[in-house]
Amino acid sequence: MFEEERERLVGDLMKWGYLTKPELIAAFKKVPREGFLQEKSQDLAYSDQPLYIGNGQTISAPSMIAIMMQTLDLKRGQSVLEIGAGSGYNAALLAEAVGESGKVVTMERISELAAFARANLRKTGYGRVKVVVGDGTLGYDEGAPWDRILVTACAPNLSLPLLAQLAPGGKLGAPVGEHYMFQTWKVATKIKGEEIKVADHGGCSFVPLIGAYGWKE
Repeated sequence: MFEEERERLVGDLMKWGYLTKPELIAAFKKVPREGFLQEKSQDLAYSDQPLYIGNGQTISAPSMIAIMMQTLDLKRGQSVLEIGAGSGYNAALLAEAVGESGKVVTMERISELAAFARANLRKTGYGRVKVVVGDGTLGYDEGAPWDRILVTACAPNLSLPLLAQLAPGGKLGAPVGEHYMFQTWKVATKIKGEEIKVADHGGCSFVPLIGAYGWKE
């Protein structure tokens, strides 16, 4: 039902320059965004806009998701930690990008959303993704060090525990700034030891990251 719309959106994202990497193009073509939305929003699945998913949270616009993932330089076999599972859509894209030999864990502080994400991932064929309920700003020691960490909510600064859990050469992508404004998508790369190099990749707008190293509720 949605295949033509999905192909059209991917074509637009490529034409606009948001999607250039073959593995990500393939992931966006395969993962059914409608399967990660509330039923009332499914008709808007392939519009390039953020959509409400419940509990005060949203799923990002596809163009923003493409920017996030392109800047992380995802590869087969990598281990990836996502902070902010939401509806599970990003985690499914990550699972496609890193393949069966990779590993994806996604963390969500809101238990109802975690259950929604887990159910969505299972029904769309991505049950191999592990969904964890907890404070994502503290990271997930059990699977560390991580090759890539993707943060899908904005904090005033990059989380120190997350940076500590990066593998050598690993990358962390996160929005940094104030609530819904003056935010920048940043990618931090662990060079060697504790040396971190941070690059800016333009403005963005995300919900607040709540937790010990984010904003308080």
